[in-house]
Amino acid sequence: MTNAYIAEQLEAFASLLDLSDAGYYTSRAYRRAAETIRETKAPIAELVAAGRVQELRGIGPGIAARLRELVETGHIAELDELEREVQPELVGLGRFLGVGPKRMVEIGRALGVSTADEFRQAAREGRLTSVSGIGPQTERRLLERLDRELRPERKGLTLNRARALLEEMADELGGEVAGDPRRWADTSFELAVVCSAEDAAPVLEAFAGLPTIVSILERGPHRALGVTVEGVPVEVVVAEPARFGTELLRATGAPHYVDALGELPDEPSEAAVYAQLGVPFCPPELREQPFRGEPPELLTRDDIRGDLHVHTTWSDGKASVLEMALAARDLGYEYLAICDHTPNVRVVPGLDADDLRRQAEEIAAVNEEVAPFRVLRGTEVDIRRDGELDLPDDILDELDWVQLSLHAGQREPREQLTHKVTEAMRHPAVRALSHPKGRIINHRPPNALDLERTFEVALETGVAIETNGLPDRLDLSGPEIKLAIEAGVPIVVSTDSHSVQGLRNMRLAVHTARRGWATAANVVNTRPLAEILSGGRTPGRESSARSRRRG
Repeated sequence: MTNAYIAEQLEAFASLLDLSDAGYYTSRAYRRAAETIRETKAPIAELVAAGRVQELRGIGPGIAARLRELVETGHIAELDELEREVQPELVGLGRFLGVGPKRMVEIGRALGVSTADEFRQAAREGRLTSVSGIGPQTERRLLERLDRELRPERKGLTLNRARALLEEMADELGGEVAGDPRRWADTSFELAVVCSAEDAAPVLEAFAGLPTIVSILERGPHRALGVTVEGVPVEVVVAEPARFGTELLRATGAPHYVDALGELPDEPSEAAVYAQLGVPFCPPELREQPFRGEPPELLTRDDIRGDLHVHTTWSDGKASVLEMALAARDLGYEYLAICDHTPNVRVVPGLDADDLRRQAEEIAAVNEEVAPFRVLRGTEVDIRRDGELDLPDDILDELDWVQLSLHAGQREPREQLTHKVTEAMRHPAVRALSHPKGRIINHRPPNALDLERTFEVALETGVAIETNGLPDRLDLSGPEIKLAIEAGVPIVVSTDSHSVQGLRNMRLAVHTARRGWATAANVVNTRPLAEILSGGRTPGRESSARSRRRG
């Protein structure tokens, strides 16, 4: 039994937990375990047999029990039961239609149907109104959505999951990722894969046969629309080789962007399409609004010299200082800032001044081992309810890098919240403001922080603003980064990683920054270590800030 197969089973289990309305953190735990297993080189089946699988990060007793059952019996009984109860094909269609899992199962039972095709047939036969709670208005809305005249009211897929889903499909079909994920949108509603083939039929058949596709909603000579077990619609477009570039561009750009280009010529590559149009090539991240000019040379992953926001086992991280340092060095970085939480966060362990000094001893030892790579002493210092920083000045002065964060009080009124944050930014030790808008994508909306005022204070003080690479944050967002850059505010592109695997989220942060038109010059952590250690402050910052320093 391969690691890939085991990971696939856990992913399927997580998806069905989602469909059955299980807790968000339960399904996330299974997805993280699947990622760990997929990336582990040792045979998982052997670790299970030896009773050692819980030595892997993120594998607790519950998941270990499921793995043991899978390895010993070849299946997970609860997974089989969920497949029977949840009816993934029907529930997947329900998600597409904007109907919740439990309600969709109820409707299916009332109609005596269990598949998407049977549901569509019943709907078009006028049988929906026979179900309790479905009147003419609801019936009309469902029929309209079946005809794709309205977009379903659903949450978008987070960027990491959208990319993973499409990258796997594109690999299977020999195509290219398109739609919202190719523009690296924060959330994806339009997902597509574009393939090149003289004969479209085999590709469309292969698409329909993918394990992730539970139902085909539409099919034409050169395209098909399928829906995944999570209710996510995915379109596959099969273009003749001579038109591949045209269809890829069309399937990638937002409608306003594509429409503004006018009639697209048939060309085998996107570069050739742009050349025929007489328009400079536009990176996918910038294809949101009409634009025909010369784009800037955007930030790339290779420009990043270090990650300035990661956590360790000292706080709520899953890896030690040494493990994070070695992983960052292997990624080609020059430096890494350890920014564990402070006590005010409360829901996770936080470090006070004494803890940070003990951690300093460990960091010093690690630096001896990994030199010339450098681990920076840092903190993600919380802003307390009274507006004060959660650490005393003397320890803040000792640190190489101080990130400022607000965790509690996200719902405070705009003026109160903005005053609290901007006053905290004036402390001379603060180098950057973390995830300023405080959003959790699909779970918590952005706070009321006045970004215009925040950027003004950032310019006064030299404090950089972070875009955070956690997939459910991506905060600042692309449009907000663009506003910061236009205001002249420096950006920090960080992962907020809590594990070695999380360091790979740098690509999400980088592409989010690219959506904000960021170049290497706009980003603090493209600078060499010496500049980071020297402070990299704007002229006059220290003198102006010191006068405001708290005693």
